[in-house]
Amino acid sequence: MFKQIAIIGTTASGKTDLAIQVALKTNAVILSLDSLCIYKEINIASAKPTSDEMRGVRHFGVDVISINDDFSAGKFFELYNEAKMHALNANCALIITGGSGFYLKAMLNGLSPDVPKCQDVPSNDEIFAMVCKIDPDFSQKFSQNDTYRLEKWYQIYSHTNQIPSLWLKQNTAKPIIDEIEIFEICWDVSKIRDRIAKRTQNMIKSGLIDEAKFLFSNFNNDLKPLKSIGLKECKEFLDEKISINELQTLITTHTAQLAKRQRTFNRSAFLNKKSANIDEIYKLSLEALKP
Repeated sequence: MFKQIAIIGTTASGKTDLAIQVALKTNAVILSLDSLCIYKEINIASAKPTSDEMRGVRHFGVDVISINDDFSAGKFFELYNEAKMHALNANCALIITGGSGFYLKAMLNGLSPDVPKCQDVPSNDEIFAMVCKIDPDFSQKFSQNDTYRLEKWYQIYSHTNQIPSLWLKQNTAKPIIDEIEIFEICWDVSKIRDRIAKRTQNMIKSGLIDEAKFLFSNFNNDLKPLKSIGLKECKEFLDEKISINELQTLITTHTAQLAKRQRTFNRSAFLNKKSANIDEIYKLSLEALKP
């Protein structure tokens, strides 16, 4: 019987290492749920598994495309289907892991169609006033400060001239994952901050600045991947706007802020997940994939 699990958690929570340990014990393959690991040219800033680690476990969703290529949740679905087909043919389990919980949620709930982005977007207050008047169901579910969802609502409304919550119900594709156990690695906030600070320090020592210099010299600086945490701060350093100490502080601070957003998202998006410390999640994962 085909088995699959998802291991989630904030950035720097140890998801990658744990997934590899579990995969080695259970002969499983791994699908990376990460929005940066897919790019061939980003290695240090993405905290990508090393070549030695990937040599021991078959990975999907790593080194798939170039920075110049477009990527979307729909294409991630294709990666999932590829990983699942391999696991079925090899009679092994599949472990999905990474920090991009949006992709996992989309696979569980179904993916809504892409709509064109608007050139001129009103403020959150203006959009929220429209939402309350036109789509009260939506206004009950999301905060006035949720810029991403408010702008998405506005894009749908502007493009379709229909009530977005109803339009989404009618046009969202069927889920591609029916059932999966989700395990969340939890750390005390102060400890995850310490782990982030240590990882940031190690990334800089490992050549993050040189990687950033190569990327900004060879690719359009306006590309979305180059605006990710770790690289955008390096751009400021390379432009001599901040010092090396400020670089480390800013990356650590911005990564900690990302971790907070990930905790909030995981709390609301995956209601049936099992949350525990990393040692307990290791045990639970092994038990779930036991033959």
